[in-house]
Amino acid sequence: MVRTPDDLLALEAKLWKQGFSIVAGVDEVGRGPLAGPVVAACVVLPPDLYLPEVKDSKKLTPKKREELFDQILKSAQEVGIGIVGEKTIDRMNILNASLKAMWKAVNKLKNPPEFILVDGNQRIPNLLLPQMPVVKGDCLSLSIAAASIVAKVTRDRIMLKYHRKYPEFCFAEHKGYATKIHVEALKIFGPCQIHRKSFNPVKLCQTNQIDLDMGEVVS
Repeated sequence: MVRTPDDLLALEAKLWKQGFSIVAGVDEVGRGPLAGPVVAACVVLPPDLYLPEVKDSKKLTPKKREELFDQILKSAQEVGIGIVGEKTIDRMNILNASLKAMWKAVNKLKNPPEFILVDGNQRIPNLLLPQMPVVKGDCLSLSIAAASIVAKVTRDRIMLKYHRKYPEFCFAEHKGYATKIHVEALKIFGPCQIHRKSFNPVKLCQTNQIDLDMGEVVS
């Protein structure tokens, strides 16, 4: 089913009509990988803007995501990005870390939104702003879809930096997800500093952990 501009802006349009002039969409990427951070983005689009090629980041090629990333940054009223690293993920679990990344993304905005559309079925804790979870929101809301692209491109760029530090893990190819080549590298080298030690495939390899001295790529 091909969605029209009216479909993708239906949630935003309803909120605008109710008097919420600053509506933000929030999404995150990176729950599933065995390594690296979880990244969230919060995007506020102006009411008169429609970006016809913007949709769920998973349905776009890397080249198209990069193009739309630049377009979103130029066109959006505001964009906030929240990053939570692997050590925090291990400490608080991936769900809570994802929600924290979303909270950080919202709080990076200079002007607090009046309403937030959140991808998924969870509200963002400790956020004193009106919000609504939207299951499959990246397919239903232009703001959330834009946030998914910003978060995905940001995380991919982070993993490319890590690839240069840890070429043996081929992070440029799989971005930390549990592909065959990644799991095989874990078996050979053991986990490195950016692996999520609480994730089962990594736990099994920790006895063969390599000792690489790497500074934090992101704070």
